[in-house]
Amino acid sequence: MPHVLIAGATGYLGRYIVSEYAARGWTVTALVRDASRASDLEADHVRQVQVTDAKSLVGVMQGIDLVISALGITRQTEGVGYWDVDYQANLNLLNEALSANVPRFAYIHVLGADHMPDVPLVQAKTAFVTELQSAPIVSTIIAPSGYFSDMSDFLQMARSGRVWLFGKGGHRLNPIHGADLAAATAEAIDAEQGWLDVGGPEIFTHEDLAKLAFTALGTPVKISRIPDWVRRAVLRLLPFTTRQKTRGPLQFFLSAMGQDMVGERRGERTLGSHFRQELKRL
Repeated sequence: MPHVLIAGATGYLGRYIVSEYAARGWTVTALVRDASRASDLEADHVRQVQVTDAKSLVGVMQGIDLVISALGITRQTEGVGYWDVDYQANLNLLNEALSANVPRFAYIHVLGADHMPDVPLVQAKTAFVTELQSAPIVSTIIAPSGYFSDMSDFLQMARSGRVWLFGKGGHRLNPIHGADLAAATAEAIDAEQGWLDVGGPEIFTHEDLAKLAFTALGTPVKISRIPDWVRRAVLRLLPFTTRQKTRGPLQFFLSAMGQDMVGERRGERTLGSHFRQELKRL
């Protein structure tokens, strides 16, 4: 029975990847920072480690056939930043995989990274991808357009009564459900595909997303538009006006809002259904 080690297993996507490989009959080892958050994982083994400390990884990959890293942070905290986790912690994983002669390594990246070279979160991820692609190991890079969970911002704005868009709201994206992304990840790895830009089955403009949120709520559509020069100006000012903790997510969000984020269409779960389920939980 093949054995997969999944890093970032308690995150949004990591949980779905664990379930996907368990359903495929693999032995699953979940690598986690806090084992108390892993009690509901469908994993055969849970290993609590500090991935930022290379020494804590020694020996954890013996007998592993595949490493999948969904490891990364959205917000930087005191003393821990993107280069510590998105780059160095993933590099620690890769180095340990190489030491243990693991034959395959897959990594969850971000779609459109080449258009966001000045965003620290993306810089760190891209630097690791460069390391992975040059390493003597079969690799697969998965670059999703965005998660359904990320689209909750549109739903929250609609609940407040109005959605604010930059410019005409015409940039396109096709966000994907975590379960569909986990399946697409497994399929790409099975095919030894080097890179997959991937998204969900439906392509939306930002304006479409706003309207979908209001439809889910059953309330009138109210959209206001902010000139796109405001978005660009805020991006330039953020390094001088915003604390490190909040700057990173804002830089990524504002950069992503200024471009199309469309990947290969996969899966079958719809965003409208996700919005309705989210509203039931509120």
